[in-house]
Amino acid sequence: MTRRPASSQRPPTGFAAPDRSAATEFWVVRHGESTWNADGRYQGQADVPLSHIGILQASSLAERLTGQSFDAVYTSDLTRAARTADLVAERLTGAPQPQAHPGLREIDVGELSGLVIADIRERYPEYLATLLTDPWSTRRPGGESMEDLYARSGAAFAELRARHPGGRVLVFTHGGVVRVAVGLALGGVPANAWARLSVSNTSLTRVLLGEGSGMLLGFNDDAHLENLLDATEADDVLGQAP
Repeated sequence: MTRRPASSQRPPTGFAAPDRSAATEFWVVRHGESTWNADGRYQGQADVPLSHIGILQASSLAERLTGQSFDAVYTSDLTRAARTADLVAERLTGAPQPQAHPGLREIDVGELSGLVIADIRERYPEYLATLLTDPWSTRRPGGESMEDLYARSGAAFAELRARHPGGRVLVFTHGGVVRVAVGLALGGVPANAWARLSVSNTSLTRVLLGEGSGMLLGFNDDAHLENLLDATEADDVLGQAP
């Protein structure tokens, strides 16, 4: 039997996985809980600090990743992501210095920054109605759309991939950017699916990104938070009454 050359063979699915010798494996982390997360406020690119719980979440992730090795560590330049990165990076092999990249910032929510959902329903009903019909390209008032975010942070991932071919890179960012990473891995996300991707604080999402190809290796892994509730109940940890 004559065998075709390997280069001409195609997988039965029609999809060729990224070449690991050239692709980059990204471990993408959403930041710990911020003070505005705790209040239910939209924050976008507002520079909001971690809450006490957020620091505990980051510390739990740091314990989980202790001793892991990465070719580089990158972070959004917003405090909540950068602080999470610092807490984790010091426990990694070599204690690498996180490098800030503004392309990894959260979606710009414009005039919605600092508002809770009740405020938005009262002040921006037309925006919410449009968002329901077109969640991909509808811009936040004075801000960005998911389409804008995908272009901006997608370019950041492409830049980092080009810097670290065949490497493993740890990224600290925001929920919207985690969704972009998933979209890059899957070749896009089906319409109206963005809001159905639940992204927990300090969860890990792993993607393999190559030139024009990608693969989702793991999504929203927050196993390190399973026992955190017991820790948050102690007032000597949080400075609050139980």
